Amino acid sequence: MTTATASWTADRPWRGIMVATALPLREDLTVDHDAYAAHVRHLLDNGCDGVVPNGSLGEYQTLTPLERARVVRTAVEAAGDAARVMPGVAAYGSAEARRWADQAAEAGCGSVLLLPPNAYRADEQAVRAHYADVARAGIPVVAYNNPIDTKVDLTPGLLARLHADGSIVAVKEFTGDVRRAYEIAELAPDLDLLIGADDVLLELATAGAAGWIAGYPNAFPATCAALYRAAVAGDLQTALPLYRSLHPLLRWDSRTEFVQAIKLSMDLTGQHGGPTRPPRLPLTGEAEAAVRAATEKAVADGHH
Repeated sequence: MTTATASWTADRPWRGIMVATALPLREDLTVDHDAYAAHVRHLLDNGCDGVVPNGSLGEYQTLTPLERARVVRTAVEAAGDAARVMPGVAAYGSAEARRWADQAAEAGCGSVLLLPPNAYRADEQAVRAHYADVARAGIPVVAYNNPIDTKVDLTPGLLARLHADGSIVAVKEFTGDVRRAYEIAELAPDLDLLIGADDVLLELATAGAAGWIAGYPNAFPATCAALYRAAVAGDLQTALPLYRSLHPLLRWDSRTEFVQAIKLSMDLTGQHGGPTRPPRLPLTGEAEAAVRAATEKAVADGHH
């Protein structure tokens, strides 16, 4: 594995570190587009390759269609290169997901991130039809495998069939089962594996991942970029101490309260995280104390 195959390129703009951006909200829970634009620029200036607006970390389920469309436009303008933007296009119906993919294509985005149908426990035929429909927008589609939330598992065999269909170019693998990396590589060697959960970064990087759709770089972009680049280069001497140091934070990316945790860390590191929209409530008690302590320790350790 070399950095050349895990780096962002204009012809494969889903590779490298694509940050699933948190969306800064004001105290009245309106979207702060100026703060979001500044955040996108901050991430790109600190070693990240691109951004993924309207993912679950961006609270897309709570946005109106007008808000959701404007978030993509804000990201494109702030990035200065639309190819560095991978909007999440998940929706309850394939037609709506296709409309969001069309919008991303019109904006010049480099790729889109698509969950399987998430309001319906779809069988394989329905999943393949869903991805084929959205792929007809003509923009590269990255599948997002999160069976914990969607109850639809994009198994290695199904991913291989989706890739053979011409419907997907890559997969964001969120199961945490690092064994899948090897089976995906055997069954679909040209399908790019993207790290989907921060707390298996090192394991999936060493297994050949071509990118990272990332959460915690929202709060620690420079350190996370250094960690990723060392991991995909096989430089464990650099990567392992960083990974150990950050892991108390990275594992929050796999927990139910990941949005609140990452926004709290952003607030503590001088970024604008701000509140979350209901039904997400602020962290309290032990959870808040744990995130606060882990963030303050990371800052004290010199991470930024």
